[in-house]
Amino acid sequence: MAIQSKHTDRMYVIMAIVVLVAITFLGRLFFIQVLDDSYRLSAENNVLRYQIEFPARGLIYDRNHELLVFNEAAYDLMVVPRQAKDIDTAAMCQILGMTREQFVAQLNKAKAYSWRKPTVFQKQISGVTYANLQEKLYRMRGFFVQKRTLRKYPKPIAAHVLGFVGEANQRKLEQDPYYKKGDYVGISGLEKSYEEELRGKKGVKVVMVDVFNRKKGSYKDGKYDTLAAAGKVITSSIDAQLQAYGEHLMRNKTGAIVALEPATGEILALVSGPSFDPNLLVGRVRSKNYNLLLKDTLKPLFNRALMSEQNPPGSTFKLINALIGQQVGVVTPSTSYRCPRGYISGNFRMGCHDHRSPLNLRESIQHSCNAYYGNVFRNIIDHTGKPWEGFEIWRNHVLSFGLGVKYNTDLPVEYRGIVPTTEFYNKYYGEHRWKSLTIISMAIGQGELGTTPLQLANMTAAIANRGFYYRPHLVKAIDGEPITNRFTEKQMTTIDRQYFDPVIDGMEMVFQQGGTGYRSRIDSLAMCGKTGTAQNPHGEDHSIFICFAPKNNPKIALAVFVENGGGGSKYAAPIASLMVEKYLRDTISRQAFEQVILDADLITNPPQKKVKS
Repeated sequence: MAIQSKHTDRMYVIMAIVVLVAITFLGRLFFIQVLDDSYRLSAENNVLRYQIEFPARGLIYDRNHELLVFNEAAYDLMVVPRQAKDIDTAAMCQILGMTREQFVAQLNKAKAYSWRKPTVFQKQISGVTYANLQEKLYRMRGFFVQKRTLRKYPKPIAAHVLGFVGEANQRKLEQDPYYKKGDYVGISGLEKSYEEELRGKKGVKVVMVDVFNRKKGSYKDGKYDTLAAAGKVITSSIDAQLQAYGEHLMRNKTGAIVALEPATGEILALVSGPSFDPNLLVGRVRSKNYNLLLKDTLKPLFNRALMSEQNPPGSTFKLINALIGQQVGVVTPSTSYRCPRGYISGNFRMGCHDHRSPLNLRESIQHSCNAYYGNVFRNIIDHTGKPWEGFEIWRNHVLSFGLGVKYNTDLPVEYRGIVPTTEFYNKYYGEHRWKSLTIISMAIGQGELGTTPLQLANMTAAIANRGFYYRPHLVKAIDGEPITNRFTEKQMTTIDRQYFDPVIDGMEMVFQQGGTGYRSRIDSLAMCGKTGTAQNPHGEDHSIFICFAPKNNPKIALAVFVENGGGGSKYAAPIASLMVEKYLRDTISRQAFEQVILDADLITNPPQKKVKS
């Protein structure tokens, strides 16, 4: 009886285990089939389509709320290779304008990426093609149309500022899981710098389709849908009217114009010439047009305003040497030097143009005297008794004006320019085997110095502000909220405020009788400027001009660089003067003066280099 009792107990245990397992499975089955919709959703995947809802990219406005960039509807034809069966290939080829071979190749490309995931079969199809496809898609299993947006530019300006959008490359896909194959991303300009703000947030819409690929409505009344969030609105610092006018003035010329608001560091205009219509890099023609622009010998894709760091600042740099000379105590406003048509030291001669002599500091700026700054520069370098020590002091002052450094601005590309180091000269000439006369070309902004037009404009703003600047930037507000970041931090130069007034007086005298910018003066407007000429071994010298206005409480500071334009007073100064008048007075009173600049064609008819005495 005891043995029978043991068997009975074991049977009850086994039965209990079986019942428990059965209850567990039944409970789980009940949960899966009744309580948890996600499993049903997974089972119904063969009749559901997960459609990405791409957000509208953020709009971009100018500082006066004039629209610069908006969105236009476009359509991508998508395919899920696993579902692409019994396709009317002939009809598809006719609608899409493809050959059968192209169709098969594109489908194989999609299969190579994924059999199950939706893949772009043909991107950015036209509205007409989209309408024709809508009538035929029920016969094209596995194919569907996905709505996208393309950028549109109401004005053909500011291509280098705004940048363009293109398909995310493999590197981007690997760096950021937000992006999937076929997604668009900012490639250059503001589109790249503010990609995260402009792109918005993608959504997903789950729709039901039948065996004929026809939509049957939203799944579960949109329960599993997520809404797309539009990108943020960018208010740029650019003045669209001034930008357009600057590009107009640079017609048939190579160079750059950068205009800043000294009180904020906001970029009012950033012109790189030759430029191009930003609409050329939109849609299916983008790749073709990009290659044409890339092969253009005039290099329209090259942003000269930010990237042309090899060009010396020329005589505009004399202002910096005048300021440093006062700071280290080797020159005062009353210090005067004679000019025997140049700076002479032993057998060395650095020539100068004809002007009255001697000159004091203010007059040296008015007449752009090379002899004056040959003396000032050598005294700066030699004032400690050791040229390399004097040079380091000089160099640190130069760097404080934003020359030879990057501003960490909101443009995705920026070059630092060139301010040579002691190590450079020690390596080239030998340890301490060089002196002030060895590097004297930097007295007049030549030699090893290199600056970008952006840096020259910022240097001008620092002078206009009497000793400080704000980092140049291109955005005022995001979604209506003013920026409050690194761009609002004041950057101080190493020059005391008191030393700026004599230099600014000299810059004002540039526009007076006998000054190098007299021809470009504006009546009843106190404007301060400085001409410059950058030596060019390959042709006519480059024309440079910097200025700000008004003299007190300046509203605009700018730099103009015209390649092969000759002396600074010939083309750069008139262009700068016209830009100032346009911005401050919103009109041009000197039409004949303006027409001379507009008619000048320095590309097809470049001036010949003159032999200097």
